[in-house]
Amino acid sequence: MERRTFPGGVHVPHFKELTEHKPIVRAREPKRIVLPLSQHTGAPCEPLVREGDHVKLGQKIGASEAFVSAPIHSSVSGTVAAVQPFLHPALGREVLSIIIDSDGQDSVHEEVRPKGDYASFSVDEVKRMIREAGIVGLGGAAFPTAVKVSPPKEKRIDAYILNGAECEPFLTADHRLMLERPEDILYGLKVLMYAVGVQNGYICIEDNKPDALREMRKVAANEPSIKVVELKTRYPQGSEKQIIKAVLNREVPPGGLPFDVGVMVSNVGTAAAVADVFKKGLPLVERVVTVTGHALVDQQNFQVKIGTLFSDLIDQVGGYKVEPGKIIMGGPMMGIAQMTAEVPVIKGTSGILVLTRQQADWGEPSPCIKCAKCVDACPVNLLPVFIGGYAEREMYDVAESMNALDCIECGCCAYVCPARRPLTQAIRVAKWEINERRKKRGKK
Repeated sequence: MERRTFPGGVHVPHFKELTEHKPIVRAREPKRIVLPLSQHTGAPCEPLVREGDHVKLGQKIGASEAFVSAPIHSSVSGTVAAVQPFLHPALGREVLSIIIDSDGQDSVHEEVRPKGDYASFSVDEVKRMIREAGIVGLGGAAFPTAVKVSPPKEKRIDAYILNGAECEPFLTADHRLMLERPEDILYGLKVLMYAVGVQNGYICIEDNKPDALREMRKVAANEPSIKVVELKTRYPQGSEKQIIKAVLNREVPPGGLPFDVGVMVSNVGTAAAVADVFKKGLPLVERVVTVTGHALVDQQNFQVKIGTLFSDLIDQVGGYKVEPGKIIMGGPMMGIAQMTAEVPVIKGTSGILVLTRQQADWGEPSPCIKCAKCVDACPVNLLPVFIGGYAEREMYDVAESMNALDCIECGCCAYVCPARRPLTQAIRVAKWEINERRKKRGKK
């Protein structure tokens, strides 16, 4: 079969050999979990419990009436120790969180029970179940899945892509899921296709995962409406716009979303979580996390209860082999550097990466030599050299006019820059400033 890809992008060292052959193991039961009430794109939840309350595994403890939101559930049974601000690994600041001391019993809430065959429910009922289970995109963006499968009525969707590219270096959580739970991934995709009302499904995997390609092809062999697509290994193949271009040769317009070209995209981990809702009745209370990096004694793919502290997982692989140079949530290209390991795993935590000091030292930036390598590498056809330069000079209106908001923050421009310019970070700051100004203009 023809291998597909997209224009632009870069080839990066994978470092996946550290964990790609390590089966998923269940992490130790945490003694205490921390559940931020904002673990998704959209409105944060309000707490439904207070200090001293006893909660059970799977019990809803945070919710919001906002359309773009997702409820939070307890991943353990135990007692609420506090409802207070705690450092958030993605936002880099304290947010209101529910802290629970586990009783070690994992007593399951009475509402956690298998739902049965998804096809026996109406589309609206399926969407409601997905929302009530707190399912969000597990590829990193954490966009509420129930909102994703509810596009505007005027948008005609004819394809659903399941993203198994996992193009970030070091991370292998999706890879192991495809090897160990292929049937659940397929089942979850069928649920999502049913919710949207589409007949064509695609499971897309890079060619550096031949074993995952074999497993998914095996389980999808008798599904004529679902194809397993082999992609050339290239970063950032797993980005929504790039995978749509590679698979369907459709281009999402500037400022647009996948549904503008008739497509939905979800992560394979999201599909597995959807399967858990119907097969086990389990809301999103755990996920697979790759704990890896050359600064650690060992590396592992863990099935982790959401709310477990990074430090607990690092201890379970033997701790640090050398003094860490940087702790990152996610991968080295798009991950978020942490100030401390005393932060919790949230729904969007795909990996915990600990780099050595040598790996983390990217060098001091020097003047731009206008080589245009960043332009060649940009997968969305932007001019990072100029957008980054205007951002550094706080000329945000000019950066906006050059489509800064279309940047997907993949890091390709900074990676290839021989002058080590912090282009991605500069553009990220510009995007934040542009959005803040738009909000202020909207309020006036």
